Amino acid sequence: METRELTVVAGSFVGFQLLFKLVSPRLSTVITPGYGLLPATKLTEWNSRLVSTVHALIVGLFCLYILWFDDAVNANPVWGDPSLVKLNVAITCGYLLYDLVLLACNWSTMGDSFFVCHHLAALYAYGYVLTRGVLPYFANFRLISELSTPFVNQRWFFESLKYPRSHRLVVLNGIAMAVVFFLVRTAVMPSYWSSVFDTFGTEEFERLGRGAQVAWISSCIALDILNMIWMYKIARGCYKVMTGRGGRRPKDAAEKEASLDGKRVNNHAD
Repeated sequence: METRELTVVAGSFVGFQLLFKLVSPRLSTVITPGYGLLPATKLTEWNSRLVSTVHALIVGLFCLYILWFDDAVNANPVWGDPSLVKLNVAITCGYLLYDLVLLACNWSTMGDSFFVCHHLAALYAYGYVLTRGVLPYFANFRLISELSTPFVNQRWFFESLKYPRSHRLVVLNGIAMAVVFFLVRTAVMPSYWSSVFDTFGTEEFERLGRGAQVAWISSCIALDILNMIWMYKIARGCYKVMTGRGGRRPKDAAEKEASLDGKRVNNHAD
């Protein structure tokens, strides 16, 4: 890994820590008075989700720029010039390390073994990109899924502030969440896998080696299965809200579902 990528990983880690500890509490207090009324455990998750949203916007928009304008990566998806992709992946690696530290420090309230396994697997896979510069197009394509994260987080914010599910903002966010999730995680599957199959049997694919090939294909299959499951749940919830069947439920049930949905769909199905 080059010095530039190491610097970006470290800077990303420190930057997201500062955003969590210093910026989010002050910014959230200005945005909504309801922030100060939340219990301590929810304050921690609120700040975590705000950081998650910032990360998702940075990385997701950078991904779109690379997809539209980085001709070298698009011309050779396996071995194209990975400079910009490595920069974006380094930002994500710094975020994943920050999130692992956050989970470890708040394990009793936020601990989730699934997320730990996911983060470690993602760091392992992105390690190939940072150290060998392989699969830049596919790594970038996967990170586009982060664009759905702000809407998932916003759903949790509304739940925490006790907005009724019939509220216009909640309904609009739910529709936007379903549409964007479909576009960046489900609708892109045929195009993505078509590009994957096009590499099979080529010299570029063989140069990857068996380890990179297995890590790449197996992780993509697992993530897309999860994305389809999550898409079904989101679509079902959106349908209930739009048809008036998703009215306000008992507080405990609503908070439990919001927490579970947030953990399973939220940050990184990349």
